[in-house]
Amino acid sequence: MNDRHTPERGRIRIVGFDDDDNRSDNDANGDYDTDGATPTGSSAGPTTTAETETMGASTLLQPGRRLENAWRQFRRNRSAMAGLTVIVGMAVLAVFARPIAISTTEVTITLQPFSLAPSDPSATFVGPANAPPSLAHPFGTDWAGRDQFSRVLVGGRYTLSIGLVAVALALCVGVPLGAIAGYFGGWIDEAIMRVVDVLYAFPLLVLAIAIVPILEPVPILGSGYWTVVVALAVTGWIGYARLLRGEVLSIREREYVTAARVLGVPDRTIIRRHVVPNTIAPVIVQATLNVGTVVLTAAALGFLGLGLEPGSAEWGAMLAQGRSSLLRGDWHITVFPGLAIFLFVLAINLVGDGINDALEPDRDGGDDRRRIR
Repeated sequence: MNDRHTPERGRIRIVGFDDDDNRSDNDANGDYDTDGATPTGSSAGPTTTAETETMGASTLLQPGRRLENAWRQFRRNRSAMAGLTVIVGMAVLAVFARPIAISTTEVTITLQPFSLAPSDPSATFVGPANAPPSLAHPFGTDWAGRDQFSRVLVGGRYTLSIGLVAVALALCVGVPLGAIAGYFGGWIDEAIMRVVDVLYAFPLLVLAIAIVPILEPVPILGSGYWTVVVALAVTGWIGYARLLRGEVLSIREREYVTAARVLGVPDRTIIRRHVVPNTIAPVIVQATLNVGTVVLTAAALGFLGLGLEPGSAEWGAMLAQGRSSLLRGDWHITVFPGLAIFLFVLAINLVGDGINDALEPDRDGGDDRRRIR
């Protein structure tokens, strides 16, 4: 080893004040990292555990770095990328299935003019009743002669949007309540958690079945799409509230939260900027996985006749309308809507598992670098 890289006994080496020639030699021998300020070879001595923890904490607290590492890890997961591809493909097919327009009393604005569906999903007798799959009708027709292929494409709008909107509304309710309950504690925690315990006493589907008839007389909601969405949101927020409360209980006594309190930072700012961002990762994973559960629940409600209006192209309603056709051997009426539900739920679970692996807090970046090499 070169002598000029070995510190002499009894002398103190101060990094950062070397002359340019010495620094260039060190860079050439690989003793400094890319910015030339931190020694990585034997001349700087071993890095202490405290320094390692400090550097790791600073890296984790950078949102840009965290998201970049999570996305890079997610892209390496082939099953998660396959699931994401299926979800994006189904979303594109649903959006471009039929034209989307907003109509008022005076003007009609067309938001999406394309139509991938060969016919109107509500048009009857576009083909023979209960016709099997053919070139003219790839998914066959139902008892009213409606094209099943068009109905499955358009039905994706209802089913996929119900899952996404219901989960988003449940997050808007469950995340704030869980953060407040875990951060403040006391009677606030007791009140919120007792409501959660009462709702947890009922299965999700049974609770949704009980809530849908209660919401139907509401003039703003009526019967149909928004009734199902609100019912699923009311039954879904409790899981996020309990999960986030448990995470906040482990975060609120950390040093940076205590320091923010001592500095006089308002509680709402501490919760919004320090507590929730450091506890939201498991909630994101849970929300992604719950989209599939919500879609299955919405399909079950439609199958029971509590979902959208009869005759709608929602996948669960299509299964309910085609169950009597199975006795006559018309298998195609229920197979294709059921297959669409199966593919979406499978894909969303693969994506959820990939997000869970990407946001795993115990994962070490050094392990990823060694795996690449």
